[in-house]
Amino acid sequence: MDFWIVVTVAAAFFQTLRFMLHKVLSMGGLSATGSTFARFAYALPAALLFTGAYLVITGQGWPALPAAFWAYAWMGALGQILATICVVALFRQRNFAVGITFKKTEVIQTAIVGFLMLGEAISLAGWGAILIGLVGVLLLSDTPDITGSFLRRIANRAVALGLASGFFFAFSAVGYRGASLEIASSDPILRASVTLSCVVLSQCLAMTLWLRLFEPGQITAVWQARKVALWLGLSSMAGSLAWFTAYTLQTAAYVQALGQVELIFSLIASVLFFREHITRRELAGIGFLTLSIIALVVAL
Repeated sequence: MDFWIVVTVAAAFFQTLRFMLHKVLSMGGLSATGSTFARFAYALPAALLFTGAYLVITGQGWPALPAAFWAYAWMGALGQILATICVVALFRQRNFAVGITFKKTEVIQTAIVGFLMLGEAISLAGWGAILIGLVGVLLLSDTPDITGSFLRRIANRAVALGLASGFFFAFSAVGYRGASLEIASSDPILRASVTLSCVVLSQCLAMTLWLRLFEPGQITAVWQARKVALWLGLSSMAGSLAWFTAYTLQTAAYVQALGQVELIFSLIASVLFFREHITRRELAGIGFLTLSIIALVVAL
C-alpha cells in the first residue's frame, strides 16, 4: 500500500477527532473564531517540537524558503482559518455528520477552482461526478422544518456556511501543496513539518492580533478551555502533519478524494458520541455525495 494512502486515512481520522473537539468547544464559551484560534495555538508547540526533533535526529538543516513558498503558505493559511470558522459556525446549525459532509464539498470545489485558476481540464465523467454531488448537497440543504418552497428551504445559513467552508478548504489544499513543493528536499516529512510549522506560526500571530483587537476576552477564554483545547491542538497537529505529508506525495485532488473516508468516521461519531439522529433524507444526501466522490476518483 502506498504511503500517501496510509497518511491520508490517518489524517481523516485525526480530522474527525479534531472537529468533534471543535464542536464541544463551540457549545461552551468560545466563539467560532476563538475555537479556531484554540486549534492553532495549542498545535503550535507540538508542531515546532516535532519539526526541531526531526531535523536534529535526521541531521538536516532548516531549508531555504523562497518567496513563492510564503505566497502559497499564506494563501493556504488564510483559507484554512476562514474554512475552520465556517465549519465551527456550521456545527451550531446542523448535526455533526451533516456538517462534515457539507465541508466535504471541498473535493468538488477543488476541481472547479483548479479548472478556473490553473486551467486543469475536467473530463465529462468528472463533471458527471460533480452533478451527482450537487444532488447530495441539495438533499442535505433541504430543511424540513422551514415551510414554503424548496428554494426557500435550501436558502439557509447552513448551506452558505457549508459551501463556503468547502471553497476555502479547496484553496487551502492547493496552497499547502504548492508551498511544500517549493522546498528543495526529497524528504516528504521534512517538507511537511517545515510547512506546517511556518503555517501554524503565521496563523497564531494573525489570529492573536485579530482577537486582541476585535474579540476581547476570547484569548482568556481559550486559556480557560485548555483541558479540551490541548487535545484539540494535539489532534490538529497530528492531522495536519499527515495531510501535509500526503500533499507532498500526491496531488491534492487524489488526497482529498481518499480523505472522504472521514464521512464514515464522522457518521460513527455523530451517532455514538453526540447521540444525534440522522434522517433518511440526510442519509440519502450523504449517499449521493459519497457516490460523487467515488465517481470523481474514477474520473481522475
